[in-house]
Amino acid sequence: MNQIEIGKFIAVCRREKKLTQAQLAERLNITDRAVSKWETGKSLPDSSIMLELCEILGITVNELLSGEKVAAESCERKADENLIALKRKEENSTIKNRLIFIIFSGVLLTGILVCMICDAAISGGMTWSLIPACSILFAWLISGPAIFYGKRGIIKSLISLSICLLPYLYLLSRLVGTREVFSVGAGMSAVSIPFLWVIYAVFSRLGRKRIPAALGISFLAGIPFQFAVNMILSKMIGEPIFDVWDLLSAGLLLLLALVSFGCGHAAALRGPVGHGESERTEGGA
Repeated sequence: MNQIEIGKFIAVCRREKKLTQAQLAERLNITDRAVSKWETGKSLPDSSIMLELCEILGITVNELLSGEKVAAESCERKADENLIALKRKEENSTIKNRLIFIIFSGVLLTGILVCMICDAAISGGMTWSLIPACSILFAWLISGPAIFYGKRGIIKSLISLSICLLPYLYLLSRLVGTREVFSVGAGMSAVSIPFLWVIYAVFSRLGRKRIPAALGISFLAGIPFQFAVNMILSKMIGEPIFDVWDLLSAGLLLLLALVSFGCGHAAALRGPVGHGESERTEGGA
């Protein structure tokens, strides 16, 4: 597959449909910058939106990946070539992710072994080293799926976090000999885990096209989340529900939310205008 030829073909088909880059991006629920990258050959459309893109442009997936209109007699041969190229690309991405995962796992395992060796050399047994070993194993369980599977692993990492957090806190409380580690941690988990799932749902629902809006909602959600955390800490360890720093934090989150919404609104207004001018320039050329 030739990314540059595919990009030129997408641009030609888009103009034939009298669509600007911004209009095509809007229909696909992505950013107009992504469309621009396709057409300049810097990237390829994601496989999850290829069918929808082809339907909008009035072409087949085979023609898209070929970067040209395909005659009936050569259609089958081109289809086989494109499928092989796509499969090779996916395999390369999988190999890369697995290599990173192996290196990551090796680094964490080395960290555990170093801690245990130092502990055995200093104290003659396994004492303090069990604490970092437990924490490193927990980090591996949480981040491993996202590294191994890429974007598809984010939800797996969230599931792993939801399942492993309480057992980790219980084990940690036993190792450090402090029951409050589990009791306070469990209280924090009761609000933190749902908060993370809400943020994940927001970004998944809004998609790439509306990242600023997703950030704005996330910042706003952080304000009641902060209040819930303070309520739990107030009941468990007697901390005040709100102090000056909490008010400043809430104000900062509100400001960041407004900035995010403002950036998203400005991008939405600027995108169609900018690309409309681009289209007129192309037409004049």
